Amino acid sequence: MKAGLRTLPLLISALAALALLLHGPIAQLAHYHDFADQSDWAGIPHVIDVLTNLGFAMVAMVGGWFLLEKYRKGDVGVAFPAYCVFALSIAATTVGSSYYHLAPDDARLFWDRLPIAFACCSLLAAVRADSLPGMDARKAFLELVLLLMAALMSVIWWQQTGDLRPYLLIQGLTLVLIPLWQWIWKAERADRLAFGAAMFLYVIAKITEMLDGQILQQLQFMSGHSLKHLLAALAAGLIVWRWRAHKEVQARTTVQNIVVRRQTAS
Repeated sequence: MKAGLRTLPLLISALAALALLLHGPIAQLAHYHDFADQSDWAGIPHVIDVLTNLGFAMVAMVGGWFLLEKYRKGDVGVAFPAYCVFALSIAATTVGSSYYHLAPDDARLFWDRLPIAFACCSLLAAVRADSLPGMDARKAFLELVLLLMAALMSVIWWQQTGDLRPYLLIQGLTLVLIPLWQWIWKAERADRLAFGAAMFLYVIAKITEMLDGQILQQLQFMSGHSLKHLLAALAAGLIVWRWRAHKEVQARTTVQNIVVRRQTAS
């Protein structure tokens, strides 16, 4: 493989960071907390925005079950810790986002954005560990820790300065680097399709977030931000489903290889 392709992700990351640096601070929209969903049920304000976070809880539970199953079988691999953090981050998103939408303000938004940043960075660490040949467990774990520190600092930076650039950079690079790594290092086609579909769904989710009020006017029962929760949970669900399918394929291949070796030996 040409060295230029291997350095392309680093070049894109550096250019994106430089572009944001030259752009200057990006502030949160003045009316960010004014969501279209003003419904109230059983004393729960913004009830649709709150309850649609249950999608994340379902994905986290299924993902946790799959990971526990893999741990019991000893099928962990170098990316296993990062996928565990991803599942925990999705679970924390359920709590953080629900807490925020009960009474939206900047203080509560910190606990909404933090698990999202952790989810992005843990997924970056997982796909990098899965994709790059020769990645050992120690290096994969170190990269995971460094990326999680970057996630934490991006949200703290926004909290202290009002500048969203580091947080936006993390989300943008997640959407770009994951399919790029998988293409460069020739990941399985099914992996690329599943992760690519998940990235596409997340982009659509961000678009529905921006069309919050317009979507509520059209659908009447659900706002754009509520729909964003469901689409983002579906994106995470595709990733979790692919863990399961990918590992099952590997397990079947391993069994087949053992059978072939035994037949050859006899």
